[in-house]
Amino acid sequence: MPSFVTHLEAAIDGTHLPSDTLQTLHKDRPLWVRYDLEAIASSLAKDKLGDREPTLWRYRELLPVNEQQDLISFGEGMSPLLPCRRLGETLGLSDLWIKDESQLPTGSFKSRGMAMAVTMAAHFGVKRIALPSAGNAGGAAAAYGARAGMEVYVFMPEDTPIINQYECVLGGAKTFVANGLITDCGKIVRDGRERMGWFDLSTLKEPYRIEGKKTMGLELAEQCGWKLPDVILYPTGGGTGLIGMWKAFDELAKMGWLESDKLPRMVSVQSEGCCPIVRAFETGERFAEPHVGADTIARGIRVPAAVGDFMILDAVRESGGCAVAVEEARIREWLELAISQEGISVCPEAAACVGAIEKLTANGWLKPDEQVVIFNTGAAQKYVEAITSPVPRIDLAQPIDWDVIAG
Repeated sequence: MPSFVTHLEAAIDGTHLPSDTLQTLHKDRPLWVRYDLEAIASSLAKDKLGDREPTLWRYRELLPVNEQQDLISFGEGMSPLLPCRRLGETLGLSDLWIKDESQLPTGSFKSRGMAMAVTMAAHFGVKRIALPSAGNAGGAAAAYGARAGMEVYVFMPEDTPIINQYECVLGGAKTFVANGLITDCGKIVRDGRERMGWFDLSTLKEPYRIEGKKTMGLELAEQCGWKLPDVILYPTGGGTGLIGMWKAFDELAKMGWLESDKLPRMVSVQSEGCCPIVRAFETGERFAEPHVGADTIARGIRVPAAVGDFMILDAVRESGGCAVAVEEARIREWLELAISQEGISVCPEAAACVGAIEKLTANGWLKPDEQVVIFNTGAAQKYVEAITSPVPRIDLAQPIDWDVIAG
């Protein structure tokens, strides 16, 4: 199977760059991977995908790999698309779904991006990688780096969920915490490039994490019978997943694979504690000002400044979507609501999307009969600090008070 990649393209100004060498940014902004979509459509029929293994690599023609490459993989399966009738009824929706990324190998959607980024880094001979992480990306990088035999450095804010920190250490990554935000940790990675000789695997600092995240959109389209939902709600920090999905939908449309010309309205969800994308959307700006004093228990979306801010905002606006900030103090409430009603291990970031639905149904932006999909980007159990609750104790030396147990 040949690679159908034609070139890389600067997202900021359209400059073409070669795809056969290791690339990072152009004018400090991200790159797109571009494909010969006509050739892909001619060589692959979408109904043949069902004959392939149910992993993200089933879409290999639309990925930057070729048949000679070793894949750095844990067998990333297609994450399930789960109907949520009870939660939908509570929120005033008749057709609500959650795509549950918590079931991927490292417990979050970061498996997708890291599988692709590390595979391509290995292809180009990279031996040492570094990245900042506010949570799941660090653990995924440690795991995939270990799988590839790479040296991995991870820099995290000191209040990053402890499970994420442990994941990195157990994966063999050289892990450090710093008294700052993810942007401060990103500066450490940038400042150390020359001295340490590592490749910067930060969000959107190389072009291939988008391609891995893009498979969320490819899977969703296939799971929905190539007719996309009306609305997708996506918790947005660096925004790679939202950007990647919108790219996937554009590529599928150009290949003629979609059953309808109507594309989903993309909703970028943030907390009021860190909402630079929402502020830029509301003021009509294409680039977002950094959020000062960023803080939220949904650590994955605590990104005060995103290098792909304009790509997120472009996708939201092109789709007819919106950007919504939800009340920080209620994220735990929405998390408990979703898990108790559906049993899905919803993370705080996805809980913010539940809050966004509440807000958007109240103001009429979301209609009761629309098909709506939330992306659950990680597993709740990785957020010990956010989900910890006191558990009543039974003293076996005393008679059991059944009235207390009955509540």
